[in-house]
Amino acid sequence: MSKTVHIERNPNVMLGKPIIKGTRITVELVMRKLASGFSIEDLLEGYPNLTKEQVLAAFSYAADIIANEEIIEAA
Repeated sequence: MSKTVHIERNPNVMLGKPIIKGTRITVELVMRKLASGFSIEDLLEGYPNLTKEQVLAAFSYAADIIANEEIIEAA
């Protein structure tokens, strides 16, 4: 599974935030719902057009963003 198949950024949709392709569901929304205690199954029930593969792609996208953050060295 490639996250690029499921995640896109378009300046004309949700102000260019990364979204699940073909929706207005942001990666941020998916991560916040999961962080607040929603399960993947809860998300799929609440957003019937969302697939498990898309949720997993959002995880992968978020992990890549964190992995590529600039490291700040302690003084």
